[in-house]
Amino acid sequence: MTCKEGTFSSTPGLGSSGQCTACPAGSSCSTGSLDHKLCSPGTVQPDQGKKECAACVAGKFMNESGQTACFECVAGSYCEQGASAPLPCKEGSYSGATNLTSAAECTPTNEGHFAPTGSTLQTACSPGTVAPNASMGACDKCAAGSFQDESGQLTCKPCTPGSYCANASAAALPCPSGRWTNRTDARSADECEVCWPGHSCG
Repeated sequence: MTCKEGTFSSTPGLGSSGQCTACPAGSSCSTGSLDHKLCSPGTVQPDQGKKECAACVAGKFMNESGQTACFECVAGSYCEQGASAPLPCKEGSYSGATNLTSAAECTPTNEGHFAPTGSTLQTACSPGTVAPNASMGACDKCAAGSFQDESGQLTCKPCTPGSYCANASAAALPCPSGRWTNRTDARSADECEVCWPGHSCG
């Protein structure tokens, strides 16, 4: 006698299908099964006596075998149908939700902000860096000869006369005593000129 779908038995010579064992929850049994088969990651079965496991719905996942319920997706990630693991939001996007079903549901960062892969929040660029565009995974450093003294900005400021600005400067640094410059792109103290004879430079 062959066991019906949803049941199993490895005992030979059964008198009826009623002697077969119901497939336990978290597993599946096709017709004629000798044993139950654990649901694979990405699928579950909450009931006993079933012939197949069900794929996790989009927005949930299951990373273990033989389970009866899927987990909620995690913040900073999304879970497609049948997911065996959450997939992180790509760099330049983020999410604090736990039910995303695709990468398109992750939120792009605003200008002046960034988000590495798998972020739950966007972060404002720190002084000395900027993000001129939305959807950036990292902020750009201010080039030498410019600076930015505020957070969350889109562009760098020209260096101020009488000062110099190294790479990624968060402030314009004054020329050393006895030196000066009227340039707005000085990159180092070496580009400040020695004060002319007969003049004083603070």
